[in-house]
This record gives sequence, C-alpha cells and structure tokens, in this order.
Amino acid sequence: MAEGLRERKKRQTRQYISDVATGLFVERGFDAVTVAEVAEAANVSVNTVYNYFPAKEDLFLDRSKGVTDRLSRWVRGRRDGESAAEAVLRELREEVESVSPRIGLMDGYARFMRVIHDSPALRSRMWAIGQEVLLDLERTLREETGAPADDTMPALMAGQINWLHGTVVATIGQRMLAGGKPAEVSREVLLMLDEMEGLLSERVLNYAVRGAA
Repeated sequence: MAEGLRERKKRQTRQYISDVATGLFVERGFDAVTVAEVAEAANVSVNTVYNYFPAKEDLFLDRSKGVTDRLSRWVRGRRDGESAAEAVLRELREEVESVSPRIGLMDGYARFMRVIHDSPALRSRMWAIGQEVLLDLERTLREETGAPADDTMPALMAGQINWLHGTVVATIGQRMLAGGKPAEVSREVLLMLDEMEGLLSERVLNYAVRGAA
C-alpha cells in the first residue's frame, strides 16, 4: 500500500531525530549526551523523542528490529532441499561477498562500533538484541519443523545457527574497529565462514531441510 502523507512525515521525523542523535553520540559518546540535548538539537520536545524512541538506546540502535528477525527470514526463505543452517550460511556468504553495509562492511562503521564499545548501556542492549534473535529463531524452527513444545531440538539448533551469524557480525565489528578496510575484512570473513561450516555436524547441516519427507 502507498504510504500516506501522515505516515511519511512521521517516518521522516523519526529518521531525522535518529540521525541527529547518532551524530551527537558519535561526536561526544553515548553516555555524555542526554535525551534533552537530542531533543534540543533536533528542535523537538523531549516527549516527542520518547514518542518515537521508548528508550535512549533506541535512538542509536534504531534499526535493531530489522536484525531481530533476520535469521528467521533467512530460514523461512530457504530453498527446496536446503536446510536451515545451509540457508543461513548462503545468506551470510552473499552479504559478506557483496561487502554489504547491512552487516557492517562499510566505511565509518568503526565509529559506530566505538560508540557501542565505550558504552555499557549499549553493550547491554546489544546482548539483549542477541537474545531476541536467538529466541525468534527458535520459534521459527519450531514452527517450520512442527516440533512440539517439549522438544528441545529447536532451541539447540537455534544456538548452533545463531552462532554463525553472531560470530560473523562480532568479527566484522572487531576487524573494523582495528582499522580494517571493508573489502579486506570481507575476504577474511569468507575464509572464516568456510572454517565455521566445517565445524558444524551433519545433524545441524541437515536439520529442517525444505521439502524433506
């Protein structure tokens, strides 16, 4: 459906507030900037900021919703004959090989990671987001396989598959913080993905195959 004028203005306002906040956080550090200062710089009220962003951390990690269900989307979109783990490995390789900014392979990402690295509150929120990703993937695997509520296998498999994504994202962040260039980090992580796949058991690699009897 086409976006209405009101919805477009709300989206633009939200994006503007987030952009202003991010600029302040990168310049001064997350903990040194207050929500009131963000509101003043964006020329809106504090209440307006909280209407769009329930918590200060949301101002900086405003795209976390797109991360929370990423693995689930990849698993649901797996091809015929492809398992859940194989789908995630394929998607990760495509993102890394294309030097995608969606996983941090971009100039300037080191500044973003530095803000997180220096803020206990943001590190805590990143951990919480990681837990949301894991639980969301477990629910998806349970739905996709029809596993009953007392079956622990979806949780165990979610942990294995989430390890792939979490390790790749963390490694990219560390390499970029250390001064790596997107293209060279991409090459390093592609090699690492091959090593990671070799560590997975056949049981993991053959779990939730689409079209399997």
